[in-house]
Amino acid sequence: MSFSDEVRNEICTNINDKDKRFACLYGMLLFSRVLTKERICFQSKSSKAAETFSKLFTAVFSYELNCKVSTAKNGKEMYIYDLTDKNIIEQVFLKYRIDSVKRHINPEIISRGSLGVFTAGVFLAGGSVNDPEKEYHLEFTSPEEELAEELKLLLGDIGISSGITVRRGQYIVYIKGSESIEDTLTFINAQQCTLELMNVKIYKDVRNKANRITNCDNANINKVVKASMKQIEDIKLIAEKRGLDSLTSELREVAEMRLESTGLSLQDIGESLDPPISRSGVNHRFKKLSKIADEIRNSGGGK
Repeated sequence: MSFSDEVRNEICTNINDKDKRFACLYGMLLFSRVLTKERICFQSKSSKAAETFSKLFTAVFSYELNCKVSTAKNGKEMYIYDLTDKNIIEQVFLKYRIDSVKRHINPEIISRGSLGVFTAGVFLAGGSVNDPEKEYHLEFTSPEEELAEELKLLLGDIGISSGITVRRGQYIVYIKGSESIEDTLTFINAQQCTLELMNVKIYKDVRNKANRITNCDNANINKVVKASMKQIEDIKLIAEKRGLDSLTSELREVAEMRLESTGLSLQDIGESLDPPISRSGVNHRFKKLSKIADEIRNSGGGK
């Protein structure tokens, strides 16, 4: 089951009283494919959304709808309710005060507390949300530009920022960003899906942080290995050209320890000395060894 289907299923289970049924059906009708005085056509690839449309229509208008199922070449099914009964269509337009020329959201039709359920109906009519594991993206499909603009304003009233684009002749109101999508899902009564999205986001944040730490650790290991190899190269040059006995006891001690244990960190070497010294103290001694090796190279002795 896709994440969009999870949202639809949760929405449908929460439409449990008369006002919610009325508001949700309004959203589904207003954003349906065809809405004219001659014909109303609602279609969906979601069997749950289609079933809910039929149940809501029967509950509000006491009229049974017939569903037609069309199968595409890719095997996916489309559930279609095509209504041409002019008497019932007239009732729909009167009850919801739908303009026969231009569709628009009439806030007087639904109470303030039912705006979320109305928007849930809009989502059922043609909404989708991406799997949060892949991308944060939620969208509503609108058949008309002005209707899309009104939905954008409605979302803006509750603090949700959205944009509009056109795709295959349809106007798409889209929402990006995990927090905005969380707010939208909560607004349309899909709280469990909101929690699921939040859990995915937390998991992704922890995983990304772990990856950053691993990358940082790997970079540090590479840095330590590279520094160790440079130190060994310097020490071997000194041993070959001048001998380690030419060094002070302090420098000879760290030089011999580095040759014996190439993988030790500066801190490990410092703690192994007698008496122990700090990491910066060990680093200072290696810098002295590096300076001696460079003097040998510059004098031509390193060739």
